[in-house]
Amino acid sequence: MKHVLDGYRVLDLTQFLAGPAATRILVEAGAEVVKVEWPSGDPSRNFPYIGEHGRSAYYVQQNRGKKSVSLDLKSPQGVQIVKDLAKECDVLIENFAPGVMARLGLDYESIKAVNPEIVMCSISAFGQTGPLAHLPGFDNIGQAYSGVTSMIGNPDEAPSFPMVAIGDVGTGVHAACAIAFALLYREKTGKGQYLDVSLLDTYFHHHEVNVQVWSCTQGEIKPTRCGSHHYAVAPAGIFKGRDSYLFLLPLLHLWPRFCDLIGRPELAEDPRYVDNAARSANQKDLVEIIEDWLQAQESDAEAIRILEEGHIPVAPILTVEEACQHPHLVERETVRWIDDRVLGRFQAPGMPLRFSEFPEHLDLEAPFRGEHNATVLSEYLGYSQQELADLESAGVLSSEAIPA
Repeated sequence: MKHVLDGYRVLDLTQFLAGPAATRILVEAGAEVVKVEWPSGDPSRNFPYIGEHGRSAYYVQQNRGKKSVSLDLKSPQGVQIVKDLAKECDVLIENFAPGVMARLGLDYESIKAVNPEIVMCSISAFGQTGPLAHLPGFDNIGQAYSGVTSMIGNPDEAPSFPMVAIGDVGTGVHAACAIAFALLYREKTGKGQYLDVSLLDTYFHHHEVNVQVWSCTQGEIKPTRCGSHHYAVAPAGIFKGRDSYLFLLPLLHLWPRFCDLIGRPELAEDPRYVDNAARSANQKDLVEIIEDWLQAQESDAEAIRILEEGHIPVAPILTVEEACQHPHLVERETVRWIDDRVLGRFQAPGMPLRFSEFPEHLDLEAPFRGEHNATVLSEYLGYSQQELADLESAGVLSSEAIPA
């Protein structure tokens, strides 16, 4: 076996990010993934960074290791090819708006009819059911509906949103998790099933304090954005150091030890700071005390050393550039170098899942649109060269030129 999912075949009808993030996890774990693209290609092929020959690093990052088949899904032949491929696959995953697959004749009942054991996963913004299901949406739309956006930013300013795809990637990981569970169930029972995974469900799943504290207090506590510090636990947030900013979390049982480390042991017994509720109520003064100590150190590095040796959770606020160069992230290949036939060598996020039986990452390469038309259709379905040529002539199959 080359990796833990070696031998499983995945038919990937996804684009942009949530779906490709799911199949990226699967292909990194050894599954064979066939990506079906429209003749126009996955729209992420036009996302920056764009290099020579219009090659997108965004697309490369999310689609390495996949085989690309470019089909006109509006044609009966294209739809039939998808059904025929589904017969040969363990998983079908798609992230069109709800209803699109049914209009194409590729809904779960149609796919199940040709392969009863298949696991089919649909990813959408709001799910396949409910009052919002019919609406289109992207990561930040699901984030806004989930209450998460309302928690980001300063209290007296407009909400903000993170410059990372927490929802899309998180939804992809949830989908990959659900697919693995469904395959495990199939191993036990022989039964396939349908999976409904949404951005909104995933985002709401990330609330760890907000929902239960609002519900348990019957609305007395109304969670909201608090800028750089948490509203319900203290101290917990971003503090100005001598040189830049640090994230500090000397919570609960760590508080007395932290007081000793900063030379203020009396704070542990001070009524204003004696427990979490008191510290949260007096957070403004507490932040000032902590920042005074940080800024009195010879450097942020020295402050971090003192706190780390005292086993206090602390971290510098690294830039993307600093994170890409950090020895820990580099050694673990959290950020790793990848090679592309056009873009050359560049850094990208690595595989976050680690398996003791498969310690090495796979050497994967992103496809050009339609690059594997002939390979997939001949190997999976036995198409002849003449049949492939006829499909190309009819516009059912298409591909882009591969640069020399």
